[in-house]
Amino acid sequence: MLKDYEVVFIVRIEGTDDQINEVVDQVKSFVEQDNASTVNRIDRWGRRKLAYEVNRQREGYYVLFDASIDGAHVEELDRSMRLTPALLRYLIIRKDE
Repeated sequence: MLKDYEVVFIVRIEGTDDQINEVVDQVKSFVEQDNASTVNRIDRWGRRKLAYEVNRQREGYYVLFDASIDGAHVEELDRSMRLTPALLRYLIIRKDE
């Protein structure tokens, strides 16, 4: 059963804008991997200063996805994002009904 989630993540900004776009597309493909889940909205917050240093990075590129995700797929999405070295941090939150 699909539920609404917010997926927020911070991308390393060591590369070019094209490399950042590739990472965003990669995370989108993680969400839509099983074809049952969909990304409803992508909100790019852009480059922002981090509150504290993370992996020697002081800035990151913030992105928010609103997505409808199958509950069984969330664990795999979490694993895929954890194994992506281009992501500094991420958070997957189920929206209230």
